[in-house]
Amino acid sequence: MTRLIEVLISLAIVAALFVIVGFMLPSHRHIEQSVETNRKMTIVYDTLNSFARFKQWNVLPLHDPAMDINISGPKSGPGAQLDYSSKERSVGSGSWKLVDSVPGKSVTYEITNKEPGTNKITTFKLEPTGRGAVKRNVRITQTYDVDYGMNLFGRYAGMYVASGMGDSMKMSLGRLSNLLAAVPNFDYTELSKDDPAKAPSIVERPAANLLLVSTSVERNNDVVERTMKNNMQWIEKVMKANNLVADGPVRVITNEFGSETYSFDLAQPVRKASGAADAKSDEPDATAAKDAEADADQVAATDEAPAPAGKLSIKLEGPVEHVYEEPARVAVVPFSGHMANLPKVRDALRAWVLTQGMETAGRPYESWDAGIEKGFIDEGEFRVYWMLR
Repeated sequence: MTRLIEVLISLAIVAALFVIVGFMLPSHRHIEQSVETNRKMTIVYDTLNSFARFKQWNVLPLHDPAMDINISGPKSGPGAQLDYSSKERSVGSGSWKLVDSVPGKSVTYEITNKEPGTNKITTFKLEPTGRGAVKRNVRITQTYDVDYGMNLFGRYAGMYVASGMGDSMKMSLGRLSNLLAAVPNFDYTELSKDDPAKAPSIVERPAANLLLVSTSVERNNDVVERTMKNNMQWIEKVMKANNLVADGPVRVITNEFGSETYSFDLAQPVRKASGAADAKSDEPDATAAKDAEADADQVAATDEAPAPAGKLSIKLEGPVEHVYEEPARVAVVPFSGHMANLPKVRDALRAWVLTQGMETAGRPYESWDAGIEKGFIDEGEFRVYWMLR
């Protein structure tokens, strides 16, 4: 009996110490981690102000790559929310909700998860840094705050929040820095600062028949312009011989923009002249189509697939090639000015695409809406395109 009383007294002392120490522990915890990047403020802010690239920079999905993730609400800004659910007991289910954002200043999320505590808030504070008057870098400071109130077990858990949540924050910021480093460092908002209609957008590009000439020349504007005009003469000759007309502005497709040479394709979308007989399609006629259907096995065994609908049969001359372009989803941005600025516009468009959580594919190109000659002065009118995956 005496031994039992001693055990009970010991347990009471331990319980009392647990309560006393628990009340002495902080009811609120605050931690922070920082990283610095040389990307433009716009790129940093837009990346954090949506869930488009959340899975690429946040460590949460690494705990269970098979977790279910659902994004709801607006595309960006307050109200956007990411809900997750995992079969892994250590992860469970929860959410990140974007509750506040100040352009170029901060982005704040409300976190719900299985860990002890309430009012879990993480804020990414953005601060221009660097030497001199022009601050070229951005310091990203992530803070995390959590309340435990009277929950003594939560207060004890708070002793390890720096090694748990703190390590996750550090790793996430490192991944974010690497992600940002892969984005071209161009502020795409500059393209539409005077006219919101000139902001990048996503459009569906229809199929097209292109007549093109490939070339590689010295990076000299006079040489490039002269080459474009000469190649255009070849294209116009083929158009006339095949009774074709332009089906849109001439395009320039960049293959390689080197330090000394510029490799590109000059391409002209074409169609049959109005009222002219259609060119023979590369597809079989109705009767042939039925025969092909009956002999499906034989057709499947051949090396060449049937040509797509709408592809024209064109007799070519000289260096001119015929390419049939399939419909595609593309990013596009208009630009007014000299063609020498187009490389920066292309990079700015790609930066916007990546920040929106998409990826580019193939080669970028521009439609020269005002013609070739005006493109080599400040009166050029262009639309820059880049196909999306």
